[in-house]
Amino acid sequence: MKVVIVGGGAAGMLAGIASGKAGNETIVLEKMNSVGKKIRITGKGRCNVTNAIDIEEFIKNIPGNGRFLFSAFQNFTNQDIINLLKEEGLETKVERGNRVFPVTDNAQSVIDAIYSRLKKLGVKVITNAKVTDIEIEENRACGVKVNINGKEERIKADKVVFATGGVSYPLTGSTGDGQNLAKKYGHTVNEMKPALVPMECYEKEICKALQGLSLRNVEITLKDIEKNKKIYEDFGEMLFTHFGVTGPIIISSSSHLVRYRNIEELLKNKKIELSIDLKPALDTEKLDLRIRRDFEESINKSFKNSLDKLLPQKMIDVVIEKSGINPDKKVHEITKEERHALGDIIKNFKLTISKFRPVEEAIVTAGGVSVKEINPKTMESKLIQGLYFAGEIIDVDAYTGGFNLQIAWSTGYTAGMVST
Repeated sequence: MKVVIVGGGAAGMLAGIASGKAGNETIVLEKMNSVGKKIRITGKGRCNVTNAIDIEEFIKNIPGNGRFLFSAFQNFTNQDIINLLKEEGLETKVERGNRVFPVTDNAQSVIDAIYSRLKKLGVKVITNAKVTDIEIEENRACGVKVNINGKEERIKADKVVFATGGVSYPLTGSTGDGQNLAKKYGHTVNEMKPALVPMECYEKEICKALQGLSLRNVEITLKDIEKNKKIYEDFGEMLFTHFGVTGPIIISSSSHLVRYRNIEELLKNKKIELSIDLKPALDTEKLDLRIRRDFEESINKSFKNSLDKLLPQKMIDVVIEKSGINPDKKVHEITKEERHALGDIIKNFKLTISKFRPVEEAIVTAGGVSVKEINPKTMESKLIQGLYFAGEIIDVDAYTGGFNLQIAWSTGYTAGMVST
């Protein structure tokens, strides 16, 4: 069997490995000048390969059509990718949140290991190869039209796998080409939105004042003010930027928010509130005791000089302004009501989300080829025989922590297995 795989990212390369392992004549076509460009920037350049939790637990971390992936995860597990890398001489390690990284802390070493396996299996990899169309005869994919270094060619195949990515990080080659071709041949392509992405806030001046401040061990809650309903909560690390907020727990929360009812309208009408609990380990009563103790140690100081132990330096002026307490007021003059107001702000530091950052800044894309039109056991199109989909081109996405790369590994491997 001759197999053509369009896209040399995580999903495409694993499709190549599965196909090569089955003894197929396999070609991987990558439009960029090298494979694995997006892998190179994952995990801040370290590559969060997968997550070490039980594979059965993965679906709980995939808000975007997780159940569709059950068979793919059985076909190629998190342990399988760890073993593959190990067989190619690359050991991995487990870090906070069960995140798995290469011991090298270098994403390129992951690409090199996978590429090495492709070469051993005799898989041909062609770069600078932009696929412009699918060849279809009698409702069956039978090849592709491709521009290789400016020369138009036709490559015949018994099986075509599309693993062209989403639309996030377009500089890595993910520009929606595959979705456009899928739509051309009758597939439903659900609207592509940013799934894991920073968010902007209406309180721009506050965010600018706090720009660069990283908060660890805080708890966030996203709330629909209109319905007085909690949408999402999480604990961990976040970061202030000039436009709003980012960091692991913010980015994960965006994946929930993007799917929430009438989200664009709610954002426009200032109805999505972000509440940050700066001291989640302390309940209101214990926090008040802590504030009183700090005040007793600074009894003759001004209010603005009494918060160094309680808050990060960058937050002090902002919290004082929010509290409405005169910064020059002596600590011993602060009333019980003012002290309680300070505690309320620390437990419930509020911002209002205005919008998501552009999809180009997203880690992954929500939306893509509808899972209803793909066989979950093989990744083959239900509309066109011999056409398969893998990775971010499909309407599936997960939280941060190695889950999205595992989706790519598993769907890619499944699509490359013999089934046509």
